[in-house]
Amino acid sequence: MPVVRDNATALYRQIADRLRDEIAARLFEPSGRLPTESEIGTRFGVSRVTVRLALDRLEADGLIERRKGKGTFTAGKRVQHPLDRLRSFHESLRLQGLDATMRPLSARIVATPPELREDFGSHCLEVCRLHLVDGEPVALGRSLLPPALGPVDWQAAGHRPIYGILQDIVGKPVGGADIEVKAAAAEAEVAATLGLPVGAPVLVMDRRSVFVGGGCADRSVFHIRPERYSFILSHRWEG
Repeated sequence: MPVVRDNATALYRQIADRLRDEIAARLFEPSGRLPTESEIGTRFGVSRVTVRLALDRLEADGLIERRKGKGTFTAGKRVQHPLDRLRSFHESLRLQGLDATMRPLSARIVATPPELREDFGSHCLEVCRLHLVDGEPVALGRSLLPPALGPVDWQAAGHRPIYGILQDIVGKPVGGADIEVKAAAAEAEVAATLGLPVGAPVLVMDRRSVFVGGGCADRSVFHIRPERYSFILSHRWEG
């Protein structure tokens, strides 16, 4: 319905109320991104100033958040990563219906840290991949893997989760993982890759996965933009 121009309610309030109803109806899922100011102005036939007043009202009510250079998003629309299920980082994004992609950054053989030498030997494979949602960086992943994965063409692997590649190459499924989540300040390399200022807060997920029957499968660290990402842990009472 068009806005009513002779209504006592100001135009920007009508637009804010219309967008408020659409946010409540989850019309902007799954990404949470609202149309641009220009698109909203064209839709309602109003000036950009009027649109900004409407968005100011929604922002003051805590319903939207503006991200410089990125657009306007529904507040609280977060990517959720369940910690009570064994899923790769990319799979958790994809199963939420998100436009999730991965960009391989590097793959190289490195000296194995002392705590992993019993499983990987003196050298292991280090793989770095950038995770994106709607084309925007959300996480930088660095994984240490068995050297048997050295010949893998990570560009050709595309969006395949590491767990699937591990099973194909090593011949054993991943059976479990220990995960630690903490907060940290983004160092220069992480900040540049994720498009953040140096020292900006990031979530850090440290994961050690094991094969069925034992043995380390991977040791991965993800630096994650925190503004639209949350970890979920569900408990169920049994008894």
